[in-house]
Amino acid sequence: MSLLRIDGRSLRIRLLCWLSGIAIIVTGATWLLHGILLQDLARDFLGERLKREADHAIEQVKQDHISTPVVLDSASRGFQVFHHLYVLRLGSDISSSDPRWVKALNFLLDDTSDALVEVRDGEQHILVYRRSFSLEEERGVLLVGEDFSQVEAGLHELHWWVAAIAAVLLLLLVLLNILAVNRGLIPLSRLRDQLGKLRTGDQERLSLDVPSELDSLVIQLNRFMDEIDSRLQRSRDSVANLSHALKTPLAAVTQVLRGTRPIDDTRRQKLVQRLEEIHAQLDAELRRSRIAGPNAGRMSDLHRDCTRLTEMFRGLYPNINFTMSLPGEFEKRVPIESQDFSEMLGIVLDNAGKWASSKVDSRIVLDDVLRITVEDDGPGVPVDDLPRLGQRGRRLDESHPGYGLGLSILWQLMTRYAGKVRFEPSALGGLCVRMEVPIKESTD
Repeated sequence: MSLLRIDGRSLRIRLLCWLSGIAIIVTGATWLLHGILLQDLARDFLGERLKREADHAIEQVKQDHISTPVVLDSASRGFQVFHHLYVLRLGSDISSSDPRWVKALNFLLDDTSDALVEVRDGEQHILVYRRSFSLEEERGVLLVGEDFSQVEAGLHELHWWVAAIAAVLLLLLVLLNILAVNRGLIPLSRLRDQLGKLRTGDQERLSLDVPSELDSLVIQLNRFMDEIDSRLQRSRDSVANLSHALKTPLAAVTQVLRGTRPIDDTRRQKLVQRLEEIHAQLDAELRRSRIAGPNAGRMSDLHRDCTRLTEMFRGLYPNINFTMSLPGEFEKRVPIESQDFSEMLGIVLDNAGKWASSKVDSRIVLDDVLRITVEDDGPGVPVDDLPRLGQRGRRLDESHPGYGLGLSILWQLMTRYAGKVRFEPSALGGLCVRMEVPIKESTD
């Protein structure tokens, strides 16, 4: 039973079903149209021939009215061989190549318009051309007919021969579709093999030697692999940083705890300070490890996140007036991971809240670039010291708690998102931080 099972999710099966279905519909429609057009063509051809015969017969009648019976007698004999018939009404006289047709075709004599008419008499299908004329001031109507049954039989046989040929061509077309689909899916098989090699470590990245329709897929997969490698490298760097940064403080704390000297207040304060440094280092590295980057596939709701952060810092610093300027159409989402955006804006707002005297102003502008500006009215930073802001562990003032790690994390965030951060003197008297993050993803 498994051999007869068809995988409905298979792209190959779907393509073959669609292509075969379309081929059957097109072939069937073509065959039907062939039958209709072939019969119409035969009808028009015979009708034109009957018209010429009617014109010829009328010319003979007009040339010698006395020879009309001779003409009809000749037509009567010809009907036996060529399946033609003649019915002539001239005035009140009616003559016919075969008397039985007078009754069958009498209704056609009442109309004097020229026309090609189909008449069925039992199993016979007669094609009749009606031609009106005038002879010696008398109105006449001539009917010239031909048995269409044998022609139809021949057309019917030809039509079914065409059906047999079409079936063979359809089978050939299906086989060619199978071959074309199989060859067309070869790049997917190669891509599957590359993914297998990628999983086993035999290949680091996917090759772009694929059809152009798969370029975007391969590029995205390679970016995903780059992101995984980047996160792995960040994890390794974090472990190395923690190992390097915590080794000395931990050794000092262990030495004090293992020693026999009594722990007085001074030494206790130093131990607490060392432990706080360890805690700050752990917190900073954990925050760095949570940086998702621009390829995380997550979006930030700027209005929601900005409002939440502003309200949070108003609670942390109740004496500081935090204001946030957002455009009216700011109900938008941008391709920045929500936690990353919270870190970006939160670090700067927290730093401004610590140093501000009474006010922190924030402005956000959104076009092709997300522009964030945060200013405070604090003491500010000397111009010569501005380039040193963001250096890891560097603190320009020890009067406020902290370890100088926040701005270094901000620099890392900006690097991850190909953004820029600038520190300038603020018009309010304190520090102005300007951040720019491109939000349109590259398609190359």
